[in-house]
Order: sequence, then C-alpha cells, then structure tokens
Amino acid sequence: MAEEVKVFRTWSSPFALRIVWALKLKGIEFETTFEDLDNKSPLLLQYNPVHKQVPVLVHNGKPILESLLVLEYIEVAWKQNPLLPEDPYEKATARFWAKFNDEKLLPSVWQAFIKQGTEQEEAIVPAMENLKLVEEQLKGKIFFGGEKIGFLDLAFGWIANFISVLQEVTGLKVIDSEKFSLLSAWMEKFSDDPVINECRQPQDRISPKFKAMHEAYLAAAAPK
Repeated sequence: MAEEVKVFRTWSSPFALRIVWALKLKGIEFETTFEDLDNKSPLLLQYNPVHKQVPVLVHNGKPILESLLVLEYIEVAWKQNPLLPEDPYEKATARFWAKFNDEKLLPSVWQAFIKQGTEQEEAIVPAMENLKLVEEQLKGKIFFGGEKIGFLDLAFGWIANFISVLQEVTGLKVIDSEKFSLLSAWMEKFSDDPVINECRQPQDRISPKFKAMHEAYLAAAAPK
C-alpha cells in the first residue's frame, strides 16, 4: 500500500522549508497543501489544534508537529540518505545547535531587523555574537553536517534563504565575507545544491512580504 505523505505549509515559512528539503533529500514523494494563516483550513485545525500553525507533516493520517521534531521523525521513518551523524556525541551536538538556532540565533537576528536607531544598535550585538558561535561550527567543514548537507544545515537553512531578504528590506548588513567568511561560503554552497535551489522562494516575491512585516513592527513600536 502506498504511503500517504502530506505537508501543510505556507509558501514563505522558513520552518516549513526544512521539511520540504528533508523529504526531497531522502527522495520521498509528498503532497503539499499551502495554507492561508488568515483563513486556516479545517484540516490544519484538525491536525494541529494546539498551535494551529504550520508546518505539519501528515504520514499515513498521523500528524507530526514542530519542524525540528518533524525532521527527527523523517530521519527515523525513512532511513535512506541519513541527515544525522551516527556518532552519539555528534548527533547530540547537532540537536543542541539546532535548538540554539530556534531559541537564540533566529530570535536575536529578527530582533535586530525589527528595531531601529539606538535599539537596533543594541539588538545587533547579541545577534552578531550568536552568528560568531554558529560560524565556529563550520571550521574544517563544508557543511554543518560535514561533507554533505545534514540535519543542522536544514535547521540553519533560513540564513541562506532569508538573510539577504532581511538585509535588503532594512539596509542592515549582518553577514558579509569579511566578518563571516565560513558562513558566507556555506551560504553559497548550500544555496547551490540542486535540491535546495529547487525550493528557493523568488526574492522578488518574498521581499515585499518581509517589507510589509518590517513596516508593521516599526509602526506598532512607534510612540502613540
């Protein structure tokens, strides 16, 4: 009996892209449902009644939630083209940095982009410190996973896919080849991979969305 694999996502979600990349790297066929989060489908609410958000992976009728947990599930459910290293220490380390990304790095970078003036100058400091910590994980490697794209590369994939958009929208330069030579090289190598490049959102489509979000945050923070 054929497997049922579905992904509920939005076209712009960096978290959903992790799931798409993982499935494609493992050669798994799947069906995509694009959600409008302002008008969520009954199925999305059924599969994710707690957070009511994407991404959601549905495998043979069973929903799996939260993108890093979904990546773990994909790794266990489909053994081909492993994303996590076999060594227990290296596996735990990859999980640690993936969690660091979601809980520390991404929020700190986002805070730097939605601030302005003195607040932005203050916010950029922890963002740059976090990026330096991440870059250190690339020493002696092509990818975070070593010689090929792995679990941690997918977790950090938003950097390659969205950082240039955020920089374009705000004019704030965060990553360049002088300050972050290893990250810059990784971004280029990661983006050039055929599977990654195939799923890349057009910058001319995603830039207006992030510009609108940026303006909305600034407007909300402006003195009334």
